[in-house]
Amino acid sequence: MFDLIPFERRTSNLFNYLDQMNRAFWGNSESSVVPCSTDIIDQGNQYLLRTDLPGYNKEDIHIDMDGDRMTISAQHKEETQTDDNTYIRRERRYGSMSRSFDVSGIDTSGIQAKYENGVLELTLPKKEATVTPNRRIEIH
Repeated sequence: MFDLIPFERRTSNLFNYLDQMNRAFWGNSESSVVPCSTDIIDQGNQYLLRTDLPGYNKEDIHIDMDGDRMTISAQHKEETQTDDNTYIRRERRYGSMSRSFDVSGIDTSGIQAKYENGVLELTLPKKEATVTPNRRIEIH
């Protein structure tokens, strides 16, 4: 009725071709992690960092500071809920991602974060440039 032969045994199936292409690009791991796409926009006195994190809840996203490194990490938590469904194909996987950024030129105390519609936005204020005064060193 639905031609329920396991996908791995088929040779002329669209899903099989997509799976092969995915394995060739990301490797053969079932837990392949696709890095989050990120845009960084210079707005003069601050940077705007936008990163795509679709499918994550706000509670699953963490932003950690370690010196001059900011790490954004997110993790899907696997639900232990059992259901009576018998899946033919299950593509929605659970996993995690992590990405780090150098924030040495950022005033880390003023960072603000907002998560809406699968997009994390961080406002990163720049540190004020310190100008060292000119001086002459005397020779003795």
